[in-house]
Amino acid sequence: MPFSQLGLSDPLLRAIADAGYSTPSPIQLQAIPAVLSGHDLLAAAQTGTGKTAGFALPILHRLSQHSYGANRPVRVLILTPTRELAAQVGESVAKYGAHLHPRLKSEVVFGGVKINPQMMRLRGGVDVLVATPGRLLDLVNQNAVKLDKVETLVLDEADRMLDMGFIRDIRKIIALLPKRRQNLLFSATFSEDIRKLTTGLLVNPVKIEVAARNTAAETVEQIAYLCNKANKAELLCHLIKTNNWQQVLVFTSTKHGANRLTDKLNKIDIKAAAIHGNKSQGARTSALAGFKAGEIRVLVATDVAARGIDIALLPHVVNYELPRSPADYVHRIGRTGRAGEEGQAVSLVSHDEYAVLRLIEKLIGTPVKREQIAGFEASEAAPPMPPEPPRAPRPRRNSTQSCKTSANSSNKPKARGSA
Repeated sequence: MPFSQLGLSDPLLRAIADAGYSTPSPIQLQAIPAVLSGHDLLAAAQTGTGKTAGFALPILHRLSQHSYGANRPVRVLILTPTRELAAQVGESVAKYGAHLHPRLKSEVVFGGVKINPQMMRLRGGVDVLVATPGRLLDLVNQNAVKLDKVETLVLDEADRMLDMGFIRDIRKIIALLPKRRQNLLFSATFSEDIRKLTTGLLVNPVKIEVAARNTAAETVEQIAYLCNKANKAELLCHLIKTNNWQQVLVFTSTKHGANRLTDKLNKIDIKAAAIHGNKSQGARTSALAGFKAGEIRVLVATDVAARGIDIALLPHVVNYELPRSPADYVHRIGRTGRAGEEGQAVSLVSHDEYAVLRLIEKLIGTPVKREQIAGFEASEAAPPMPPEPPRAPRPRRNSTQSCKTSANSSNKPKARGSA
Protein backbone atom coordinates (compact mmCIF):
# COMPACT_ATOMS: atom_id res chain seq x y z
CA MET A 1 0.00 0.00 0.00
CA PRO A 2 1.46 3.40 -0.96
CA PHE A 3 1.42 6.41 1.38
CA SER A 4 -1.27 7.99 -0.81
CA GLN A 5 -3.82 5.46 0.50
CA LEU A 6 -3.28 6.23 4.19
CA GLY A 7 -5.35 9.42 4.26
CA LEU A 8 -2.50 11.94 4.50
CA SER A 9 -2.82 15.38 2.93
CA ASP A 10 -1.13 16.29 -0.37
CA PRO A 11 1.50 18.58 1.25
CA LEU A 12 2.59 15.70 3.46
CA LEU A 13 2.67 13.28 0.51
CA ARG A 14 4.85 15.80 -1.32
CA ALA A 15 7.26 15.95 1.63
CA ILE A 16 7.37 12.14 1.75
CA ALA A 17 8.24 12.06 -1.96
CA ASP A 18 10.93 14.71 -1.41
CA ALA A 19 12.46 12.42 1.22
CA GLY A 20 12.59 9.58 -1.31
CA TYR A 21 9.97 7.33 0.28
CA SER A 22 7.11 5.64 -1.56
CA THR A 23 5.94 2.72 0.56
CA PRO A 24 5.28 2.84 4.31
CA SER A 25 7.16 0.54 6.64
CA PRO A 26 5.14 -1.94 8.74
CA ILE A 27 5.11 0.36 11.79
CA GLN A 28 3.98 3.29 9.63
CA LEU A 29 1.32 1.21 7.91
CA GLN A 30 -0.28 0.39 11.27
CA ALA A 31 0.47 3.54 13.29
CA ILE A 32 -0.58 6.24 10.82
CA PRO A 33 -4.26 5.21 10.52
CA ALA A 34 -4.49 4.69 14.30
CA VAL A 35 -3.10 8.15 15.07
CA LEU A 36 -5.25 9.80 12.37
CA SER A 37 -8.34 8.29 13.96
CA GLY A 38 -7.44 9.80 17.34
CA HIS A 39 -6.71 6.54 19.16
CA ASP A 40 -4.11 6.19 21.89
CA LEU A 41 -1.22 4.02 20.75
CA LEU A 42 1.18 1.57 22.37
CA ALA A 43 3.81 0.59 19.82
CA ALA A 44 6.93 -1.56 20.05
CA ALA A 45 9.34 -1.55 17.14
CA GLN A 46 13.06 -1.94 16.62
CA THR A 47 15.10 1.15 15.91
CA GLY A 48 15.36 1.95 12.23
CA THR A 49 11.79 0.89 11.43
CA GLY A 50 10.55 4.41 10.66
CA LYS A 51 8.59 5.00 13.83
CA THR A 52 9.30 8.75 13.86
CA ALA A 53 7.41 9.19 10.59
CA GLY A 54 4.80 6.82 12.02
CA PHE A 55 3.73 9.48 14.52
CA ALA A 56 5.02 12.72 12.95
CA LEU A 57 3.06 12.42 9.69
CA PRO A 58 -0.43 11.83 11.18
CA ILE A 59 0.20 14.41 13.92
CA LEU A 60 1.07 17.06 11.33
CA HIS A 61 -1.98 16.10 9.28
CA ARG A 62 -4.30 16.55 12.26
CA LEU A 63 -2.69 19.82 13.32
CA SER A 64 -2.98 21.28 9.84
CA GLN A 65 -6.75 20.73 9.80
CA HIS A 66 -7.27 23.71 12.11
CA SER A 67 -5.01 26.51 13.29
CA TYR A 68 -4.94 28.88 16.24
CA GLY A 69 -3.45 31.59 14.03
CA ALA A 70 -1.05 33.97 15.76
CA ASN A 71 -1.80 32.43 19.14
CA ARG A 72 0.25 29.23 19.16
CA PRO A 73 -0.18 27.13 22.28
CA VAL A 74 1.79 23.90 22.45
CA ARG A 75 -0.58 21.40 20.86
CA VAL A 76 1.81 18.48 20.50
CA LEU A 77 4.47 17.54 23.06
CA ILE A 78 7.08 14.95 22.09
CA LEU A 79 9.32 13.74 24.92
CA THR A 80 12.62 12.00 24.15
CA PRO A 81 15.37 10.65 26.43
CA THR A 82 18.39 12.33 24.83
CA ARG A 83 19.46 15.52 23.11
CA GLU A 84 20.48 13.69 19.94
CA LEU A 85 17.12 11.97 19.59
CA ALA A 86 15.29 15.25 20.28
CA ALA A 87 17.27 16.95 17.51
CA GLN A 88 16.60 14.06 15.14
CA VAL A 89 12.85 14.10 15.80
CA GLY A 90 12.80 17.88 15.43
CA GLU A 91 14.47 17.58 12.03
CA SER A 92 11.90 15.02 10.92
CA VAL A 93 8.97 17.19 12.02
CA ALA A 94 10.39 20.17 10.11
CA LYS A 95 11.10 18.04 7.02
CA TYR A 96 7.63 16.49 6.83
CA GLY A 97 5.88 19.79 7.52
CA ALA A 98 7.84 21.78 4.94
CA HIS A 99 4.94 22.16 2.48
CA LEU A 100 2.08 22.72 4.94
CA HIS A 101 0.30 26.07 4.68
CA PRO A 102 0.20 27.78 7.01
CA ARG A 103 3.44 26.21 8.16
CA LEU A 104 3.35 24.81 11.64
CA LYS A 105 5.98 26.04 14.03
CA SER A 106 8.10 23.48 15.87
CA GLU A 107 10.92 23.85 18.38
CA VAL A 108 13.41 21.53 20.06
CA VAL A 109 14.60 22.10 23.63
CA PHE A 110 17.10 20.10 25.68
CA GLY A 111 19.69 20.52 28.40
CA GLY A 112 23.40 21.02 28.03
CA VAL A 113 22.99 24.40 26.33
CA LYS A 114 21.94 27.85 27.58
CA ILE A 115 18.27 28.13 28.41
CA ASN A 116 17.75 31.82 27.51
CA PRO A 117 17.85 31.36 23.71
CA GLN A 118 15.29 28.57 24.05
CA MET A 119 13.05 30.83 26.13
CA MET A 120 13.27 33.50 23.44
CA ARG A 121 12.30 31.05 20.69
CA LEU A 122 9.26 29.93 22.66
CA ARG A 123 7.92 33.46 23.17
CA GLY A 124 5.99 33.55 19.92
CA GLY A 125 4.30 30.25 20.65
CA VAL A 126 4.91 26.86 19.10
CA ASP A 127 2.65 24.14 17.68
CA VAL A 128 4.97 21.17 18.18
CA LEU A 129 7.50 21.02 21.02
CA VAL A 130 10.16 18.30 21.12
CA ALA A 131 11.87 18.17 24.51
CA THR A 132 13.90 16.21 26.99
CA PRO A 133 12.08 15.95 30.34
CA GLY A 134 14.53 17.86 32.56
CA ARG A 135 14.87 20.92 30.33
CA LEU A 136 11.12 21.03 29.75
CA LEU A 137 10.47 21.23 33.50
CA ASP A 138 13.09 23.98 33.76
CA LEU A 139 11.21 25.98 31.11
CA VAL A 140 7.89 25.37 32.83
CA ASN A 141 9.34 26.59 36.13
CA GLN A 142 10.57 29.74 34.35
CA ASN A 143 7.05 30.31 32.96
CA ALA A 144 8.51 30.12 29.47
CA VAL A 145 6.02 27.52 28.26
CA LYS A 146 2.55 26.30 29.19
CA LEU A 147 1.24 22.82 28.55
CA ASP A 148 -2.46 23.26 29.28
CA LYS A 149 -3.50 23.09 25.58
CA VAL A 150 -1.60 19.95 24.60
CA GLU A 151 -3.73 17.75 22.36
CA THR A 152 -1.23 14.93 21.76
CA LEU A 153 1.55 13.57 23.98
CA VAL A 154 4.26 11.38 22.46
CA LEU A 155 6.67 9.39 24.62
CA ASP A 156 9.42 8.33 22.22
CA GLU A 157 11.79 5.55 23.31
CA ALA A 158 9.93 5.37 26.60
CA ASP A 159 11.95 2.35 27.73
CA ARG A 160 15.15 4.38 27.61
CA MET A 161 13.56 7.26 29.50
CA LEU A 162 12.66 4.85 32.28
CA ASP A 163 16.17 3.33 32.23
CA MET A 164 17.61 6.83 32.63
CA GLY A 165 15.47 7.57 35.68
CA PHE A 166 13.06 10.05 34.09
CA ILE A 167 9.91 8.48 35.51
CA ARG A 168 9.37 11.20 38.16
CA ASP A 169 9.90 13.98 35.62
CA ILE A 170 7.50 12.30 33.21
CA ARG A 171 4.81 12.04 35.87
CA LYS A 172 5.29 15.74 36.76
CA ILE A 173 4.87 16.68 33.12
CA ILE A 174 1.79 14.51 32.66
CA ALA A 175 0.19 16.25 35.66
CA LEU A 176 0.49 19.57 33.77
CA LEU A 177 -1.37 18.33 30.69
CA PRO A 178 -5.11 18.39 29.96
CA LYS A 179 -6.82 15.19 31.05
CA ARG A 180 -8.39 14.73 27.63
CA ARG A 181 -5.67 14.22 25.03
CA GLN A 182 -4.23 11.63 22.69
CA ASN A 183 -1.28 9.59 24.05
CA LEU A 184 1.26 7.80 21.87
CA LEU A 185 3.92 5.63 23.49
CA PHE A 186 6.77 4.14 21.46
CA SER A 187 9.24 1.70 22.95
CA ALA A 188 11.79 -0.81 21.70
CA THR A 189 10.43 -3.33 24.20
CA PHE A 190 7.30 -3.91 26.26
CA SER A 191 8.92 -4.36 29.67
CA GLU A 192 7.02 -4.59 32.93
CA ASP A 193 8.01 -0.99 33.74
CA ILE A 194 6.52 0.14 30.44
CA ARG A 195 3.30 -1.72 31.19
CA LYS A 196 3.09 -0.02 34.58
CA LEU A 197 3.60 3.39 32.96
CA THR A 198 0.77 2.77 30.51
CA THR A 199 -1.69 2.05 33.33
CA GLY A 200 -3.77 5.16 33.72
CA LEU A 201 -1.97 6.89 30.83
CA LEU A 202 -3.34 5.13 27.76
CA VAL A 203 -7.07 4.72 27.15
CA ASN A 204 -8.04 1.67 25.07
CA PRO A 205 -4.83 1.94 23.04
CA VAL A 206 -4.17 0.35 19.69
CA LYS A 207 -1.29 -2.04 20.31
CA ILE A 208 1.37 -2.59 17.67
CA GLU A 209 4.36 -4.88 17.93
CA VAL A 210 6.12 -4.99 14.60
CA ALA A 211 9.05 -7.25 15.49
CA ALA A 212 9.47 -10.01 18.00
CA ARG A 213 10.32 -8.67 21.43
CA ASN A 214 14.02 -8.15 22.16
CA THR A 215 15.24 -9.47 18.83
CA ALA A 216 17.80 -8.12 16.42
CA ALA A 217 16.97 -7.44 12.79
CA GLU A 218 17.72 -10.37 10.49
CA THR A 219 19.65 -7.98 8.24
CA VAL A 220 22.35 -7.62 10.93
CA GLU A 221 25.19 -10.14 10.85
CA GLN A 222 26.42 -10.70 14.42
CA ILE A 223 29.97 -11.82 15.19
CA ALA A 224 31.77 -12.14 18.53
CA TYR A 225 35.56 -12.02 18.32
CA LEU A 226 36.98 -13.72 21.39
CA CYS A 227 40.09 -11.96 22.66
CA ASN A 228 41.94 -10.82 25.77
CA LYS A 229 40.82 -7.55 27.32
CA ALA A 230 44.32 -6.05 27.01
CA ASN A 231 44.30 -6.60 23.24
CA LYS A 232 40.92 -5.06 22.41
CA ALA A 233 42.24 -1.70 21.18
CA GLU A 234 44.80 -3.34 18.93
CA LEU A 235 42.21 -5.80 17.61
CA LEU A 236 39.78 -2.98 16.82
CA CYS A 237 42.50 -1.10 14.91
CA HIS A 238 43.36 -4.30 13.04
CA LEU A 239 39.74 -4.86 12.01
CA ILE A 240 39.28 -1.26 10.86
CA LYS A 241 42.47 -1.17 8.81
CA THR A 242 42.41 -4.72 7.44
CA ASN A 243 38.82 -4.47 6.26
CA ASN A 244 39.03 -0.78 5.29
CA TRP A 245 36.00 0.14 7.38
CA GLN A 246 35.20 3.79 6.67
CA GLN A 247 32.27 4.37 9.02
CA VAL A 248 32.19 2.57 12.36
CA LEU A 249 30.12 3.26 15.48
CA VAL A 250 31.92 1.86 18.55
CA PHE A 251 30.26 1.44 21.94
CA THR A 252 32.14 1.63 25.22
CA SER A 253 30.79 1.19 28.74
CA THR A 254 32.23 4.38 30.22
CA LYS A 255 32.93 7.99 29.25
CA HIS A 256 36.61 7.69 30.25
CA GLY A 257 36.92 4.51 28.21
CA ALA A 258 35.48 6.33 25.19
CA ASN A 259 38.05 9.12 25.57
CA ARG A 260 40.96 6.70 25.94
CA LEU A 261 39.96 4.68 22.90
CA THR A 262 39.44 7.81 20.81
CA ASP A 263 42.94 9.02 21.70
CA LYS A 264 44.46 5.66 20.72
CA LEU A 265 42.69 5.66 17.35
CA ASN A 266 43.71 9.22 16.52
CA LYS A 267 47.35 8.46 17.40
CA ILE A 268 47.49 5.84 14.64
CA ASP A 269 45.78 8.11 12.11
CA ILE A 270 42.30 6.66 12.36
CA LYS A 271 40.16 9.79 12.61
CA ALA A 272 37.90 9.33 15.63
CA ALA A 273 35.69 11.38 17.95
CA ALA A 274 33.95 10.60 21.22
CA ILE A 275 30.36 11.40 22.10
CA HIS A 276 29.13 11.10 25.69
CA GLY A 277 27.47 12.97 28.53
CA ASN A 278 30.58 14.88 29.58
CA LYS A 279 30.95 16.42 26.14
CA SER A 280 29.34 19.80 25.48
CA GLN A 281 26.34 19.81 23.21
CA GLY A 282 28.38 21.68 20.60
CA ALA A 283 31.07 19.00 20.65
CA ARG A 284 28.47 16.22 20.40
CA THR A 285 26.69 17.88 17.49
CA SER A 286 29.98 18.52 15.69
CA ALA A 287 31.18 14.93 16.17
CA LEU A 288 27.91 13.48 14.90
CA ALA A 289 27.85 15.81 11.88
CA GLY A 290 31.45 14.91 11.02
CA PHE A 291 30.66 11.21 11.32
CA LYS A 292 27.61 11.46 9.07
CA ALA A 293 29.61 13.46 6.51
CA GLY A 294 32.42 10.89 6.43
CA GLU A 295 34.98 13.29 7.88
CA ILE A 296 35.22 11.17 11.05
CA ARG A 297 35.85 7.49 10.49
CA VAL A 298 35.04 6.17 13.97
CA LEU A 299 32.48 7.54 16.41
CA VAL A 300 33.05 6.22 19.94
CA ALA A 301 29.93 6.49 22.06
CA THR A 302 28.35 5.49 25.33
CA ASP A 303 24.85 4.02 25.34
CA VAL A 304 23.09 7.18 26.50
CA ALA A 305 24.78 9.48 23.98
CA ALA A 306 24.20 7.13 21.07
CA ARG A 307 20.46 7.02 21.59
CA GLY A 308 19.02 8.89 18.65
CA ILE A 309 21.92 8.42 16.26
CA ASP A 310 20.14 7.74 12.98
CA ILE A 311 22.35 6.96 9.99
CA ALA A 312 20.51 5.17 7.21
CA LEU A 313 23.42 3.18 5.76
CA LEU A 314 25.70 2.71 8.77
CA PRO A 315 27.58 -0.50 7.88
CA HIS A 316 29.38 -1.41 11.12
CA VAL A 317 28.66 -1.31 14.85
CA VAL A 318 31.28 -2.55 17.30
CA ASN A 319 30.68 -3.46 20.93
CA TYR A 320 34.12 -2.67 22.33
CA GLU A 321 32.66 -3.84 25.64
CA LEU A 322 29.40 -5.72 26.00
CA PRO A 323 26.66 -3.66 27.69
CA ARG A 324 25.60 -4.31 31.26
CA SER A 325 22.03 -4.98 30.14
CA PRO A 326 21.43 -7.56 27.40
CA ALA A 327 18.53 -5.42 26.14
CA ASP A 328 21.03 -2.62 25.45
CA TYR A 329 22.82 -4.99 23.08
CA VAL A 330 19.69 -5.03 20.91
CA HIS A 331 19.52 -1.22 21.00
CA ARG A 332 23.19 -0.91 20.07
CA ILE A 333 23.23 -3.24 17.09
CA GLY A 334 19.95 -1.71 15.92
CA ARG A 335 22.02 1.27 14.74
CA THR A 336 23.00 -0.84 11.70
CA GLY A 337 20.88 -2.96 9.38
CA ARG A 338 18.21 -0.26 9.31
CA ALA A 339 15.29 -0.02 6.89
CA GLY A 340 16.06 -3.41 5.35
CA GLU A 341 19.74 -2.69 4.64
CA GLU A 342 22.43 -5.16 5.65
CA GLY A 343 24.80 -4.38 8.50
CA GLN A 344 27.44 -5.99 10.66
CA ALA A 345 27.56 -5.99 14.45
CA VAL A 346 30.93 -6.98 15.90
CA SER A 347 31.55 -7.64 19.59
CA LEU A 348 35.00 -7.85 21.15
CA VAL A 349 34.45 -10.34 23.96
CA SER A 350 36.97 -11.06 26.71
CA HIS A 351 36.78 -13.91 29.21
CA ASP A 352 35.06 -11.84 31.89
CA GLU A 353 32.21 -11.12 29.43
CA TYR A 354 31.39 -14.70 28.48
CA ALA A 355 28.51 -14.85 30.95
CA VAL A 356 27.05 -11.62 29.53
CA LEU A 357 27.31 -13.05 26.02
CA ARG A 358 25.29 -16.08 27.07
CA LEU A 359 22.62 -13.79 28.60
CA ILE A 360 22.45 -11.84 25.35
CA GLU A 361 21.99 -15.03 23.36
CA LYS A 362 19.26 -16.13 25.73
CA LEU A 363 17.47 -12.80 25.28
CA ILE A 364 17.65 -12.66 21.47
CA GLY A 365 16.94 -16.38 21.11
CA THR A 366 19.81 -17.13 18.75
CA PRO A 367 23.54 -17.88 19.10
CA VAL A 368 26.14 -15.27 18.16
CA LYS A 369 28.86 -16.65 15.91
CA ARG A 370 32.25 -16.88 17.69
CA GLU A 371 35.49 -16.32 15.83
CA GLN A 372 39.11 -15.56 16.63
CA ILE A 373 41.66 -13.56 14.68
CA ALA A 374 45.19 -14.87 14.29
CA GLY A 375 47.50 -13.00 16.62
CA PHE A 376 44.64 -11.85 18.86
CA GLU A 377 43.40 -15.18 20.21
CA ALA A 378 41.78 -15.41 23.61
CA SER A 379 43.89 -17.19 26.21
CA GLU A 380 40.80 -18.55 28.00
CA ALA A 381 38.58 -21.29 26.61
CA ALA A 382 35.56 -20.04 24.69
CA PRO A 383 32.02 -20.59 25.98
CA PRO A 384 30.10 -23.34 24.16
CA MET A 385 27.72 -22.28 21.41
CA PRO A 386 24.08 -22.66 22.44
CA PRO A 387 21.89 -24.72 20.12
CA GLU A 388 20.25 -22.66 17.39
CA PRO A 389 16.45 -22.95 17.29
CA PRO A 390 14.94 -24.21 14.01
CA ARG A 391 13.98 -21.45 11.62
CA ALA A 392 11.51 -21.33 8.78
CA PRO A 393 13.23 -21.24 5.38
CA ARG A 394 13.81 -17.70 4.16
CA PRO A 395 12.84 -16.69 0.60
CA ARG A 396 15.61 -16.80 -1.97
CA ARG A 397 17.25 -13.48 -2.74
CA ASN A 398 17.12 -12.04 -6.22
CA SER A 399 20.34 -11.64 -8.18
CA THR A 400 20.86 -8.01 -7.16
CA GLN A 401 20.56 -8.85 -3.49
CA SER A 402 22.88 -11.81 -3.91
CA CYS A 403 25.54 -9.60 -5.46
CA LYS A 404 25.24 -7.22 -2.53
CA THR A 405 25.64 -10.08 -0.09
CA SER A 406 28.69 -11.38 -1.91
CA ALA A 407 30.29 -7.98 -1.89
CA ASN A 408 29.73 -7.65 1.83
CA SER A 409 31.03 -11.11 2.59
CA SER A 410 34.28 -10.43 0.77
CA ASN A 411 34.92 -7.58 3.18
CA LYS A 412 34.86 -9.78 6.27
CA PRO A 413 38.02 -10.38 8.28
CA LYS A 414 39.64 -13.75 7.85
CA ALA A 415 39.10 -15.82 10.95
CA ARG A 416 41.47 -18.41 12.36
CA GLY A 417 38.53 -20.57 13.26
CA SER A 418 35.32 -20.57 15.17
CA ALA A 419 35.17 -21.62 18.78
